[in-house]
Amino acid sequence: MSSLMRVARNPQGSTPSFRGAPIVRLDACAHGAHVLASENLRSHPFRVQPFTAAVCCLADFLIAILADSGTAADQRPVLPNPDARAKVPAEMKPYTEVIEHTDATIDMVPIKGGEYVMGSPDTEAGREECEGPQHKVKVEPFWMGKYEITWDVYEVWMFDLDIQRRKLAHKEENARDKAANEYQLSQPTEPYTDMTFGMGKRGYPAICMTQFAARTFCQWLTAKTGRYYRLPTEAEWEYACRAGTTSAYSFGDDPDKLDDYGWDYDNSDEAYHKIGQKKPNPWGLYDMHGNVAEWVLDQFIPDYYKQFAGKVAVAPLAIPTTQFPRVVRGGSWDDDPERLRSAARGKSDPSWQEQDPQIPKSIWYHTDALQVGFRVIRPLVEPSEAEKKAKWDKAEPVYDRKQGRR
Repeated sequence: MSSLMRVARNPQGSTPSFRGAPIVRLDACAHGAHVLASENLRSHPFRVQPFTAAVCCLADFLIAILADSGTAADQRPVLPNPDARAKVPAEMKPYTEVIEHTDATIDMVPIKGGEYVMGSPDTEAGREECEGPQHKVKVEPFWMGKYEITWDVYEVWMFDLDIQRRKLAHKEENARDKAANEYQLSQPTEPYTDMTFGMGKRGYPAICMTQFAARTFCQWLTAKTGRYYRLPTEAEWEYACRAGTTSAYSFGDDPDKLDDYGWDYDNSDEAYHKIGQKKPNPWGLYDMHGNVAEWVLDQFIPDYYKQFAGKVAVAPLAIPTTQFPRVVRGGSWDDDPERLRSAARGKSDPSWQEQDPQIPKSIWYHTDALQVGFRVIRPLVEPSEAEKKAKWDKAEPVYDRKQGRR
């Protein structure tokens, strides 16, 4: 790679150089640097200025090319976190994502890629028809949230808490703050009631959001950290939940052992609970069985698995084309034990908006989905912008987050 290309890409925030002369990024935004100048400009204005101008023009040109080719990760300003860096699976390690200007955190666990058998056998107790046929799936490596997203983190986005704290500390906006504003300011609209419904807030999972809201949160988190986050696919979620097991639950087939691993209707006292109170699955993920059901990216299609019979599905995703139904996984505090099985598929329903007094209904809140939350993943290899648009970030109907806020 040429020196000029390194100047344009510079993803880790280090000071770039050209033939030993330091080049300083003076102004960066979510779409990359617009101005580059030499530190030597003041001391050697006549000798350096023409060269610096040429570098600036060429850097802008290269950035435009990189944008077209879909290397957004190289242009985003990255929040430094050495443990979050990895280029190959062997380098992946657990890390904690800190939401800048706050004390809110998200613990991430590395999930190595591989193949597994998705779905449930005909003999599994509690099985539903939509869980078959069983088929092989290939999954690429990713990090996954150790816990479900809590109100502590979600309300930073909901109520602009990071912006408030930054202003109180008299700190100027940095490039990440400016990029995050696109997905944060006035988004979402304020809820019309207490969305915890008295079940608890600090350390408890966030609930009642639409899939669209969860997706927008991920876009904000991506801009806020410089690392690409999204919801898992249904296949990725089940792969992580199973954690190498083939039984009904990640701890075996006996639902009587569920008390040690998850919250369901029988042990929850009809409410969600603080994250991480039960035992984790073999890969160190908590509350994969119960507490709150979790959004994934997929549309719910009852016979979706049939197309993969006898094949190996590679990174499958049922791209949403309608608002309902969409898939939730893991079961919840309000479900019977069989709904908490690794292969069990839940789905959204218009009744989740029944108490919403707004006309039209909110794009941000499912006021009757007290059992639904989410957790995030971060793929080891970030897809290109074209791939995101065509697959990972694609969903219909399309909502205008600004003009269509409600």
